[in-house]
Formats: sequence, structure tokens, C-alpha cells
Amino acid sequence: MTNMNLDRTALRPAIAVGKLSKRVADATGELTILHEVDFAVQSGETLAIVGASGSGKSTLLGILAGLDTPSDGTVALDGVDIFGLDEDGRAVFRQNNLGFVFQSFQLLAHLTALENVMLPLELRGFTHANAQARAEAMLARVGLSSRLGHYPKYLSGGEQQRVALARAFVTEPPLLLADEPTGSLDAATGAAVVELMFALNRERGSTLVLVTHDLNIAARCGRTLTMAAGRLHQEN
Repeated sequence: MTNMNLDRTALRPAIAVGKLSKRVADATGELTILHEVDFAVQSGETLAIVGASGSGKSTLLGILAGLDTPSDGTVALDGVDIFGLDEDGRAVFRQNNLGFVFQSFQLLAHLTALENVMLPLELRGFTHANAQARAEAMLARVGLSSRLGHYPKYLSGGEQQRVALARAFVTEPPLLLADEPTGSLDAATGAAVVELMFALNRERGSTLVLVTHDLNIAARCGRTLTMAAGRLHQEN
């Protein structure tokens, strides 16, 4: 007899986007950045979003993270309608469920590498000692044990991005979003960061969605969505 008490979370998409649109006012009137975008991402999946500059892919990623708001449509993350939450609610949801890797790193200049990685743990209520131990282990995993006390301005671009990866992964979030994670890096450093990002993702079984202009990086994902003029143009 079939078990009717199956874990329904196993059947629920990690991300479900429905009829998502984004419009903004500009000097000529109203500009549509996203037009009725629909897609879903399953738990543990790796997905690349590609497209030309201005196609709307970074705006889409920002909305998925709840950092921007849509004009219309819905975004459900693990079944939670994130725009059914107020701004504080979305911030708490991000804190507990999301890791975000920015192209520009977004490290806090007044904090050391170790303190930057400790911060999301302390925001989640970890004791200082536990947060430090986990952050040190994560920075060791990304090869920065010797740079714990360095401030961002004393780190290379590749080192800063590795700190950003450590910060994103240290809470072991079920969902990781990355916006052009190698866009500010040279080819060799970017390749090393990509290897690390996918290795960390495999180890933790999280869902990875990344925006990239690099088709070689996109090819490493299980699936690719192509954005063009604010529309979901193609799916591979």
C-alpha cells in the first residue's frame, strides 16, 4: 500500500516563480525590465541564468532574494511566498535560508575576513566562540587560514571573493544565489573560484542559482535559462 504520509517537501520546488514582472519609471515613461517570467527550480538543482547586459537577469536574481520587489507575480522559496512577508520578515527569511554571492563582494570594510564570515552566524544567534570556530573552518576550506585577520582592502580580488563564498556558505543555506561571481576576477582566479563554488555546493547539497555571462560556467550547471529583453527566451 502506498504511504500517504510522504514528505511533501520532497515534491515542492525550492523556487517557484509565477508571472513575475518588474516595471520602473524612466524619463520616457514606463520601462519593463521583467515580463511575466515563469520557472521552477528543484531542490539541489544547479541553474544558470544567462543573457546580454540589460536583459533583466540580475534584477530577477535580486527579486528571488527579496532584495528587490516585483510589480506583479509571485516568488515562493521552499513554499514560502516571500512577498507575503513584510520587509523585516524577508530579512529574517534571507538570514535563515539564503546565501548570496555578489560580483562586487560586498564585504564590510571595517571587519576582518574572519569577522565578515562570523557575522551571519552571530546574526543567527551563534555564540561568539561557535561562530568563530565555524568561520575559521570555512575560511580554511577556501584556503584563507593565513588571512583571517586581514581587512578586505589588504586582500586581492580573488581572496575577497573567497571570503564572500565562505560567508555565503558558512550557515549552510538551502539556497545559494550568485550574481556574476567571477565578473570582477581575472580568468585564472575566476576559474579557481568557480571550482570552489561548485565543490562547496556539492558538499552541502544546496540549490544553486547563478547569473553569469560566461557560457562555460553556465555549461557546468544542470540547466540554463536564457533571458532576452526581460523575457524567459529559452530553456536548456
